[in-house]
Amino acid sequence: MNRELTELVDFARANSPFYKGLYDGLTGPYRITDLPIIDQPAFWAANTVHGNRVLTGPQRDGIVFKTGGTTSAPRVSVYTREEWREMAATFATGLTAAGVRPGDRVANLYHAGELYSGFVFTLNVLQQALVDTVQLPVAGNAPLEFTVQTLRDFDATVLAGFPTYLVGLAKFVRDTVGSLPGVRLILFSGEAFYGDQRACVEAAFPHASIRSIGYASVDGGILGAPVADDSDVRVFRAFQPSRVLEIVDTVDASPIEEPGRPGRLLLTDLGRRLLPIIRYPVGDLAEWTDFPSRTFRLLGRADEGARIGHVTLHLDHLRAVVDSATTGELVEGFQVVLRRHEAKDQLVLRVACEPADRARATAAISAGVDEISPRFAGQVRDGIVQPLAVAWVSGAEIRTNPRTGKAMRLVDERPV
Repeated sequence: MNRELTELVDFARANSPFYKGLYDGLTGPYRITDLPIIDQPAFWAANTVHGNRVLTGPQRDGIVFKTGGTTSAPRVSVYTREEWREMAATFATGLTAAGVRPGDRVANLYHAGELYSGFVFTLNVLQQALVDTVQLPVAGNAPLEFTVQTLRDFDATVLAGFPTYLVGLAKFVRDTVGSLPGVRLILFSGEAFYGDQRACVEAAFPHASIRSIGYASVDGGILGAPVADDSDVRVFRAFQPSRVLEIVDTVDASPIEEPGRPGRLLLTDLGRRLLPIIRYPVGDLAEWTDFPSRTFRLLGRADEGARIGHVTLHLDHLRAVVDSATTGELVEGFQVVLRRHEAKDQLVLRVACEPADRARATAAISAGVDEISPRFAGQVRDGIVQPLAVAWVSGAEIRTNPRTGKAMRLVDERPV
């Protein structure tokens, strides 16, 4: 691995202004722990649509996806044609562990269009499947009446989509046709699948087991395949040797190898050259279940972004909204809290401040969040997630890390 890593680092620093500056003064050959961990704000400040300083050259083929950001400054991730093909083919090797069988009729229920990746990636992965399947490219933004009729007409055996969408579909199925007993497998990704969601989905699809299709992110790429003999849908096995996963301590970034100790998950993709990903924090916490086989369990979000439904809101953008709404006020602290309330995700912004006009400040924050993420506003409007809550608190109510005493930027209170 050291030779491939050294080749990647030398290529990145020779062709990417961002990596040239990041690796200034380093000499090879490199061990992965010789390299600095990517600072996400700096990475995305350089990885812009115009004047990009991370790319190693112009994009001449392949595909472009949106991976968050704001309406005025979207974050995008790019792949060459060969990088995308290899990623889909590698991810497809995990489909049998996820439960896909020869002859399955798979309904792709991820959302399509607007530069989002879920539908296209799933379509390409199924094309590369090691077993023969029939694809039903329905999409998650099709009318539910059409979706249910299509599932019945073509005898769908597998559904693939975001959990929040699958819950909405299940409720519609219960209200209209009662159940679809022919569906035997439900595959999900993009967010956690909670116990309160399972009960709803299992009622509509009584013969279906629920499995993860695999673990990936738009910016980082593919990270893990399901483990066939593990009932915990949060457990994955890294795609070795092409992807190097690390778990590092949340305080001092020291490497973790012992099972059961949580840390930040880092990704290095040894194959990507156009947009190199080297020791990139993917935004999740994880723990090893077996280090030699690189099998790990996801534990929730780290502090880079808040995943609500199937939308990621970056903490720096949320903080900027709060700062704008509290201009001239004394803000002692800020914290993002994720909760489950009445079987839905809820985003809570905890602000240690006593504004002169609380109602005005709350309204300004709510409007600002909707502005930076219309998709979040759409999820609230469609009843997928709870409306934003703003909690005005004292400084003492901002939770801190028990080891360091530092304020925690993100607190995920949702059950695992």
